[in-house]
Amino acid sequence: MDKGKVFRELHHRSGAFVIPNPWDIGTAKLLGSLGFEALATTSAGYAFSRGLPDGGVGFESMMQHCRDIVSATDLPVSADLEKGKGDSPESCAETVFAAEAAGLAGCSIEDYSGDPANPIYEYSRAVERVAAAVEAARALRRDFVFTARAENFLWGRSDLDDTIRRLQAFEAAGADVLYAPGLTDVETVEKVCAAVTRPVNVLAQPAFTVAALSKAGAARISLGSKLTTYAFGMIENAAHEMQRDGTFEFARNAMPFARAQALFSSE
Repeated sequence: MDKGKVFRELHHRSGAFVIPNPWDIGTAKLLGSLGFEALATTSAGYAFSRGLPDGGVGFESMMQHCRDIVSATDLPVSADLEKGKGDSPESCAETVFAAEAAGLAGCSIEDYSGDPANPIYEYSRAVERVAAAVEAARALRRDFVFTARAENFLWGRSDLDDTIRRLQAFEAAGADVLYAPGLTDVETVEKVCAAVTRPVNVLAQPAFTVAALSKAGAARISLGSKLTTYAFGMIENAAHEMQRDGTFEFARNAMPFARAQALFSSE
C-alpha cells in the first residue's frame, strides 16, 4: 500500500476527517484499532511522556519515536516535526528525507523558530524553508504529504492577515496541506479556508464540531497534544480523589484490564 497516496486521498473527500495524535506505541495501537484512517505524532505529547517540555526532544530522538509509531500501525502516519532539523532551508529538505526514510506518509514543519525573542521566522525565510521541503518531497520515489504550518496564533501574534499571507505563500511554494494552529472560532477557520485552495488542517478546540469545521471548509482535524493532556488530567484528577476523599471511584471509568490485555496480545 502506498500510504502517502492513501493519506493524500483522505484530504480530498467531502467533509473533514479526524486524525488523532498518539504519543507512544500503546496509544498508537489503541487508536489504530478504533476505526481512524490515519494517525499523527504529537511533539508536545511525546515530550511530556518523557518528562520534557514541548521542544525538548532532539531531532534524532524524535525520528526514532516516529519509527516506533510507524511500526505500531498499518495506518498512514504523519509527523509533527516542529521546525525540522534546523533553521536553514537545506535543513528542511533533510527533514523531509529523514521523515520518508522513517516510513512516514507525511510530515509538518513550522515557521516557529524556537527563539523566544523572535519566535516566528521572517516571512521570506519561512517561505524559502517551505519551498525547500516541497522540493525534497517531490524528489521522493513515493507519495508524501507535506504540511506547512503558520504558528502566529500559538506565539502571541494574533495577526490573521499575516497568517493568511504566509499560508498563501506556502501554497504557492507547493505545500500539500496548510495549517494555522490556534484558531479558536469557526468564522476565522472559514476565512482561512476561503483564502487558499489547498486542504486545511485545523487544531480541534472544545467548541468545534466535525460538522461545523467541514462546513467551514476544513479537510483535516488534528488533536495536537490534547489526548495526552487529557490523559494527564485524568491521572491528576484520580490522584486528587485519592488524596482528598480516600476513594477510588475514578477506576470505574478505566479501560477494563482484559480489554487492554487483549489489545496488546493480538499481535
